[in-house]
Amino acid sequence: MTAKIKTILNRWRSQPNIAENVVEWRVLAPKPADEYPFPADLSPSLVSQLQAQGITTLYQHQALAYKKVRDGENIAIVSGTASGKTLCYNLPVIDSLLKQPQGTALYLFPTKALAQDQLSHLRETLSQLSDSGINRANIYDGDTPQHVRSTLRRESAIIFTNPDMLHAGILPHHTAWKDFFNALCFIVVDEMHAYRGVFGSHVANVIRRLKRVCRFYGSQPQFILTSATIANPQALAQRLVEKPVTIIDRDGSPHGERHFMIYNPPLVDKKLGIRQSSLLEGSLLAGELIDEDIQTIVFGRTRRGIELILTYLRQRDMHGNPNRVRGYRSGYLPKERRSIEEGLRQGVVKGVVATNALELGIDIGGIDAAVLIGYPGSIAATTQQAGRAGRKLAPSLSILVASPNAMDQYLARHPDYFFGRAPEQALIEPNNL
Repeated sequence: MTAKIKTILNRWRSQPNIAENVVEWRVLAPKPADEYPFPADLSPSLVSQLQAQGITTLYQHQALAYKKVRDGENIAIVSGTASGKTLCYNLPVIDSLLKQPQGTALYLFPTKALAQDQLSHLRETLSQLSDSGINRANIYDGDTPQHVRSTLRRESAIIFTNPDMLHAGILPHHTAWKDFFNALCFIVVDEMHAYRGVFGSHVANVIRRLKRVCRFYGSQPQFILTSATIANPQALAQRLVEKPVTIIDRDGSPHGERHFMIYNPPLVDKKLGIRQSSLLEGSLLAGELIDEDIQTIVFGRTRRGIELILTYLRQRDMHGNPNRVRGYRSGYLPKERRSIEEGLRQGVVKGVVATNALELGIDIGGIDAAVLIGYPGSIAATTQQAGRAGRKLAPSLSILVASPNAMDQYLARHPDYFFGRAPEQALIEPNNL
């Protein structure tokens, strides 16, 4: 894949119809992994299982997260996409439940799809530790059938849910969860950067109620939060959980050479300043990447835009296989979305056109290129979407295709503003009546 990305970049440099529209091209140097050995007090059976999965060392932030949790601290891990944040909370939680089998843990995810994805990975690890007695991780959300809910409440050591279900389906019925709350050791809040504004303020109040219920049943769980890059992770984390939180932001994961381009479509009417459609130009660039067998994710802003880009890409696809390029957005059935995610991981799906539904940390394997059609609205979201491209030390490519709107055109004319800005702050006000 290294050669393919370099080949297409060299070709684009010599193509006037593409090169003259690239207003900025930045290259981020590769970074090796900062690796640490497994902690001495980590359960031997868990170490053996990690080694069986090919994990022989931890990244710096993973090792530090384990140590801080073992020291009794509440932590928030802030690192890039695909940097191994999941292991930062699974490692201390599983280790603790191996040593204290009666304990329980609650995992909060902003979306059902993300919970489904993370559960499959956790179950894979727990299945190899079946003799431990903690192979009981389950999802409890709006899709959980009524007839199995009482069984899940009674038998689960780890519950995956979302803030809405916690608010409407769990906390009002806390007496039915007495044993679970009594033994609750950990509360994991994944993708905390999603909890900002009015929504985040509501979630902070739901967490207040959750803590009150825990106190009623005599438990004092630790909080483990994760976040993509934002300007104020500590302030947000402490506002959400209203406890002191230690920030771990030294990302020890590796990445290869990263190319980031800002592409402004050509003018079709210089007098009126009208440019070629960003959907068409973005589809052209994504189509060339997919033609070169480079696995590509295309981010659009609207559902209609997603379907149009998907149509353009399928029309130019020489293989005649409609499943080679897929769409991904809310509105698709869960089974269909799981099939697309699996196709991406296996490399069968070469291109996916998505809304920001794939901006969160759903495991879609190693994508090589990301095409963002239109500025996502914030530096943080742009970084998150561009960060979906890149696998370990292989080079990756991200392209921001400017739309006609004023903000996009400003960034195209002033790229230093974009590259020089820190990510935005995530703000909440839980006391606002």
